[in-house]
Amino acid sequence: MRRWLEQDVVAHGRGPLLCFLLGFIVGFLFIRLSVRLIRKKVRWWPGNLRSGGVHIHHMVFGVVLVLLSGIGMVTLYQNLSLLVASLLAATFGVGAALVLDEFALIFYLRDVYWEEQGRTSVDAVFVALAVTGLLLLGFHPLWLLDINDYRRTAGVEAQVVVIGFAVVNLALAAIVIAKGKIWTGLFGMFFLPLLVVGALRLSRPGAPWARWRYADRRRLMYRSIVRERRYRKPVIGAKIFVQDLVAGKPDVAHVRTAAEAELTRRVVPAPPAPHRHHGLFGAQDTESD
Repeated sequence: MRRWLEQDVVAHGRGPLLCFLLGFIVGFLFIRLSVRLIRKKVRWWPGNLRSGGVHIHHMVFGVVLVLLSGIGMVTLYQNLSLLVASLLAATFGVGAALVLDEFALIFYLRDVYWEEQGRTSVDAVFVALAVTGLLLLGFHPLWLLDINDYRRTAGVEAQVVVIGFAVVNLALAAIVIAKGKIWTGLFGMFFLPLLVVGALRLSRPGAPWARWRYADRRRLMYRSIVRERRYRKPVIGAKIFVQDLVAGKPDVAHVRTAAEAELTRRVVPAPPAPHRHHGLFGAQDTESD
């Protein structure tokens, strides 16, 4: 571990990034512990902070920490020592954790912290952890090219290749994300074959791509729903288990999403309407087989 820290982290100037990651993890675990203790109404733990009857969410403190640490980095970047940079990075990580922990409130513009939509915050935290971890290990989105070599050469041909490769990566990532495969699109930015595979495979049934491309193609929509239930549902169940273990269960149990219900309604034909005929005793309704 010490050799890895010295040779792969400190030697490559990733010490502040490691401090950011540690600050982010500590901030997220602390605030989740705090809100769960508040939710259980533990007597010895301070409750929600209020001012004049207004509940002050912890993302407010996160925004303040992010602004202060960010301004400090920008102001002192020319004469910034490693120790100060690491402290500012750790502070930035704590602030980012407080903000992303309530990302769902920002996204939905209402307090959904302990509702089903509140899991969006946990997803945002997991994405931030994954991206930071990949960067800390030395991966970067333009994985095929050495950015430092590109900066040193800066030739026209090199610029064209880098820009073209970046455009292809972004286009494939946009397609994969539009198909509802967020994690594949995320990790594919660091490993192009994942983007290619994700772009070629079927879209998830509730994704924008399925609404755009599968609306009049019932067979593809049906295959997408079958694949979602067969392969994706167990994965989602495992992810929800981990989310609830880390962040706590929402007040409302996990149910089938409205998008899945709507797609099922479209694909599965409705029962035939009763056939109305006129007989000896007037009009009668009969069920069709």
